[in-house]
Amino acid sequence: MSLLACDPEEQHSPDFAESPLTLICEGLLGEDLPQFRHEINLALQAQDSYLTDIERQMFHGGKKIRPVVMMLAARMVAGPAPLDPKIHKGAASLEMLHVATLIHDDIVDDAPLRRGVPSVSAARGIKTALLVGDLQFVQALRGFAQAVETERDMSLVRMVLDTAFDICRGELDELDRTLPTDMDSALTRYYQTIDRKTAELFRLACHAGVELAGGRLRDARRAGYFGRSLGRAFQIMDDVLDIVEYEGSAGKEAGIDLAQGRLSLPLLYALQRLGAEHEIGRALKGELHLSGDALQRSIDDLRDCGAIDMAYSHARREAHQALFYLKGFTPSAYRTALQDLALYVIDRPLNGQL
Repeated sequence: MSLLACDPEEQHSPDFAESPLTLICEGLLGEDLPQFRHEINLALQAQDSYLTDIERQMFHGGKKIRPVVMMLAARMVAGPAPLDPKIHKGAASLEMLHVATLIHDDIVDDAPLRRGVPSVSAARGIKTALLVGDLQFVQALRGFAQAVETERDMSLVRMVLDTAFDICRGELDELDRTLPTDMDSALTRYYQTIDRKTAELFRLACHAGVELAGGRLRDARRAGYFGRSLGRAFQIMDDVLDIVEYEGSAGKEAGIDLAQGRLSLPLLYALQRLGAEHEIGRALKGELHLSGDALQRSIDDLRDCGAIDMAYSHARREAHQALFYLKGFTPSAYRTALQDLALYVIDRPLNGQL
């Protein structure tokens, strides 16, 4: 269970109350989240006959961090006054876009579980899961289009389409098993992939929040840069958690990136430290499938070689870069909340490690 969960049903950990997201959901966004959930329910009603409880649970559980940062970004501009309903509709569409990527990720990864329950692909088969994921993509785009009220809003539709395109490119990029020949090329490719797959959705959330709230274009762009850096930090920490957190705490199989041969940042540094002929390098090239004792041995080597510390330093750099982009906004509780989230992404407890 993630400490960043925003749904009341997921608040099981005694440490959960320490998450700034809990305070944000219960306080600053206490009036916005019910309206966001109402928009989610309206969007799901349109496809009700095609969904099962598994898909519905994906919308009712989880972190909700993307719509949360979108609404916080909007409130940095609008203040405590009631938000325009199109912002809640946009936040709901953003979450649908995210859920679509999760469904597709589980198909690619052949993942049996998602948040402790069967994945859509495991429960309903790959063909149905693919179509259900596509349904969420299209419904998300429809929701953003419905939120358009002004000529200025129309520019967001293009941004949403570009983001969806980048997400698909990022998912395809992640399947590339070709190892870069040098670290600079490896880092360039890694950041391109996580920007497309993760960070661009955070950028869209923050940019759209400010713009839909009537903020200046330059402020929307600045908020978007914050979102991109936050998304990078979030994804790098996800890479770190894959190695650092134990299976029961992380809610997924430990070392899944390594088992799947997926090029994460800790694995890149492990490759640099341990060499391409190490089991990790062979797994990344697709020459070897790691499982059982061999997987655990490689995870231990990865933890011992300093790769996690190096990846973690990248996450901290991105989080602090995100804070820089917030300096141009007037100080407020909403700006502080976004700052707290950026720092929490990198500072939350990790099984007593880091």
